[in-house]
Amino acid sequence: MSNKRTNFCGSPEHGVSRRGFLGAAAAAGAATFAADMTVLDALKNPVLAGELKKQQKQVIVLWLAGGASQLETWDPKPGRPTGGPFRPIQTSVSGIEISELLPKMAARMGDTAIIRSLNTRVGDHGGGSKLMTLGRRPDPVVNLPEMGAVVARELGRIDSQVPDYVTFYSSTEGRGNAVGMPGFLGARYAPMFLTENSVPNNLRAQKTITEVDHQDRAALRNLLAQRFSRGRNSGIVASHNSAYQRVRGLMASEKLFDVAQEPANVRATYGPTQFGEQCLIARRLIEAGVPFVKVGRAWWDSHGQNFETHQELCADLDHSMSTLLDDLKQRGLLENTLVLTLAEFGRTPRINGSLGRDHFANAWSVSLSGCGIKGGSVYGKTDADGNTVADGEINSADLFATIYKALGIDHEKHYQLGARPIPLVDFGAEVVKEVLA
Repeated sequence: MSNKRTNFCGSPEHGVSRRGFLGAAAAAGAATFAADMTVLDALKNPVLAGELKKQQKQVIVLWLAGGASQLETWDPKPGRPTGGPFRPIQTSVSGIEISELLPKMAARMGDTAIIRSLNTRVGDHGGGSKLMTLGRRPDPVVNLPEMGAVVARELGRIDSQVPDYVTFYSSTEGRGNAVGMPGFLGARYAPMFLTENSVPNNLRAQKTITEVDHQDRAALRNLLAQRFSRGRNSGIVASHNSAYQRVRGLMASEKLFDVAQEPANVRATYGPTQFGEQCLIARRLIEAGVPFVKVGRAWWDSHGQNFETHQELCADLDHSMSTLLDDLKQRGLLENTLVLTLAEFGRTPRINGSLGRDHFANAWSVSLSGCGIKGGSVYGKTDADGNTVADGEINSADLFATIYKALGIDHEKHYQLGARPIPLVDFGAEVVKEVLA
């Protein structure tokens, strides 16, 4: 497969391809550049930085782990037995209302599209998580890649010195369902999976290891890898070798995860919550050229006390998401960054005896903001009580096709796995054109 790939990191700590950088420089009309591309800070040249940013599309997924309620977020049902205690509020776009629990997002609806007609039919955490990360049910024969790996493969840079795919998931609930799956794309596109804190462990070389030691160890590993690879035509071996060859660049990316590098006023804007901090790191990663970042916020599985749970979690989502969108927009990144809210499923319209809502996959909502999206739009609708999709029903494959289309990825393309073609999305998937710009 041929892809037009940029070779831009966006941070002085990371190297970029000399050929790719000079090509971009020429396009921007620059005359001369430093010979050492590993120390050049491209962002100091605003013309060049703007040109490079235009060429790269990226994704941030806000994963509402456990299943957020569509009725308390994107699809309120005022005055109905299923509606609950919260009222809808008018957004900045005439005719669109969302829950009063998201007032900041209501003011930013001009950059966001809502799909209210998702029917995925899988109502358990494990199955729902797999479906909404793969875009289809798992294949019993083929180890399929999830969306993050596909985006990293399609939009990443072969010689990138930053991670291709980063996942934050700091909660213990549902963690087993959050692990990324590169599938047959291999280790090169496996996520950097952060659970204990927001900074990767073991990126920094031990103090007892000198630079010469580090180079010698890398040379020895390369020698042994070459000997092992000799006579073996294995994609798995090649994928692991490719991953190891990026070690030095990944070690240099440690500062991207350090929010202390940001001005105090920026940190204060995102706020003190862990989710807010990780959204700030996500912006830093996106600005440096990481193709796909996923930030998990748990735990929305409100079988009891649904309304108290959503008051707390929606406040964090509303503030962190709106701040992230504002920050991306102010930096000129939102037009090329797709921000999604996804989960395993939604919550039942019926309120149970514990004042909770249970798992519900037959009529729920997601949001899409930024890159390739027609802001201020709503697609599909549910019936008066939210029990079924009344118009515009779509499934996970349709949603993934729409996401890929917004990113400029051909959703109809195939990967070739031996003699078997593997489509990026399920056969028959249709793009929801109504939410695309």
